[in-house]
This record gives sequence, structure tokens and C-alpha cells, in this order.
Amino acid sequence: MDISTKTTDAPPPTPQPTATEQKRNARGASRPGDRVFLGLSRGSGILLLVIMAAIAVFLTYRASLAISKDHGNFLTTFEWNTNLTPPSFGIAVLAYGTVVSSIIAMVIAVPVAVAIALFLTHYAPRRLRGPIAYVIDLLAAVPSIVYGLWGALILVPHMTGLYGWLNDYFGWTGLFSWDDGAPRAMLTVGILLAIMILPIITNVSREVFRQVPRMHEEAALALGATRWEVVRMAVLPFGRSGVISASMLGLGRALGETMAVATVLSPDYVIHLSLLNPGGGTFAQNIASKFGEATEQGRDALIASGLVLFVITLLVNGAARAIIARRKEYSGANA
Repeated sequence: MDISTKTTDAPPPTPQPTATEQKRNARGASRPGDRVFLGLSRGSGILLLVIMAAIAVFLTYRASLAISKDHGNFLTTFEWNTNLTPPSFGIAVLAYGTVVSSIIAMVIAVPVAVAIALFLTHYAPRRLRGPIAYVIDLLAAVPSIVYGLWGALILVPHMTGLYGWLNDYFGWTGLFSWDDGAPRAMLTVGILLAIMILPIITNVSREVFRQVPRMHEEAALALGATRWEVVRMAVLPFGRSGVISASMLGLGRALGETMAVATVLSPDYVIHLSLLNPGGGTFAQNIASKFGEATEQGRDALIASGLVLFVITLLVNGAARAIIARRKEYSGANA
């Protein structure tokens, strides 16, 4: 009796696409819908570049008209007199005030935002996470003018005690000397900006910390690490680039904030060493306060200062993108 062995046939090989089909698939042109979507997406990217280029050309052209008539040095002059003949104006005070107020805001907001994000993701009970996150989201939705009114009516009157304490204990440094004037100074502006950028940094940092691989945290706990050691060795290294990128986003808003700063600050065109004495100015605040009454020459000068702020903002965003690109392995898109 013959016993025949049952053999199974191998599955037929999958046909490989030809070179022409591969090119068509790579270009997204295999179907009409793909071609339409490809054209719309590509056109949107090109349109964005055209808009950015048009803004840059407009700002550069109007700025060149103003700078060519400037009797002072545009980068170092400590005054803003565009109605003189010839006009004399410069951005030294504005650049100093913009950078100093933004640095103060970042120094205050970044540690607090990271701490809140860590609390929400690793420490807070589940029933508290939702309400706290909801309140933070509401802070991000508050208009700038509301922050400015709150700062002028509530924050400024209550800064006197802090200013006096800083003057008593740290006035010898020069940075915190106070002459009993109204607390409409750079420190107040920095605190207000810190409150405004806090929701942005907190929300982005929270989402980054949520993407930490669970196995990393469980491995650290299995080795006997405490909750803080897990955060220090697993969470913070993973989320470092995300926190830096979130900080850059907050810095971008702090650099360009207008109405809140204009409502709180008492501007002048003198660089004060002390952060507690009224005075100074920022690019956005100067544009908002001067544009309505400016002549054509004055508007060109304000546009020139706006060009400087535009360049600074592009550099900040470029730095954020470079940080993200350098640590692609930690990007949520690659998870």
C-alpha cells in the first residue's frame, strides 16, 4: 500500500510593481484624488513661503526708506524722535527692554511650567488632573488686553511690597535698587509675561512627558528608583528637547507681546540698570503706542523696528526647529 505524502504548494510570489509604477506611486499620481491632494498641499507650502517672502520684502523696503533718512545710528541711538528734521531714532532701548523682559519671563515661567507638567503627569491624582489642566487651558485663551488690565489694576499696586523687599536685601547689586517710584518697571512686565506664556510651556511639556515610554519608567522602578529618580533619569532626559521647544514657543510670544506691556510699562528711552525703576520699552509696545499718531516717516521708522523683531522671532523659531531636528529619535512623530 502506497502512502503518498501530502505536499502544500508555496503561495504565489507577489508581483512587484514596475519602475514606472513605482515612480507614479512615489509622486502620488496613481489616482486623481492623490493628484489633487498633492497639488493642494504643495500649493499651500509654496503659498506660505510666498507670504513670508512678501512680508520680508515689504518690511525691508520700508525700513530702508526710514534708515536712509535717520540722522542718528539706528542700532545705538537712545531716542525716538521721528518728527524732527532730520529725524533721529534708534532701537537700543527697545532691543534692551525686549530682551530683558523676555529673559525675566523665561526665568520665572519655565521652571514653574515644567513643575506643573510633571505634577499633572506623574504626581497628581486622576480626579485633579482634569480640573487643573482645564484651568491652564483657560489661561491660554485669555486675551492680551485682559492680562494688561489685570496687570495695571491688580498686579502693579501689589508689587510695592516685593519691590521694597528686593531693595532692602538686594539693592546693593544695582539690579534691584528702587527709588520708591511706581512699580511700572521691567520686573513687573517680566512677571506679567511669565503668567501669559506659562500655559503654552505647560501644555507642550505635559504632552511631551506623556510620551515617555512606559517601559523606561517601569524599568527604573524595578531597579528600586524612587518617583523623583524616575523623573530625573527617565522623564526629563526624554523630554528635554520638547521642553526646550516649548520654551522657544513661549519666548516667541513674550518677544512680540504688545497690549499687556503697553498697559503696564511706563516707557522712556533710557536704559536703566535697575529692573525696579520705571522706564524702558519694547519693540511691540513702542509700535502700538506710536503708530496711531505717527507720520509717514514715523511709520517707516516703526516698520524698521518691526523688521528687527521679525528677524529675532525667525531666529528663535529656527533655533527651536534645530533642537527638534537634532533629537529626532525622541520625537512623538517617530514613536
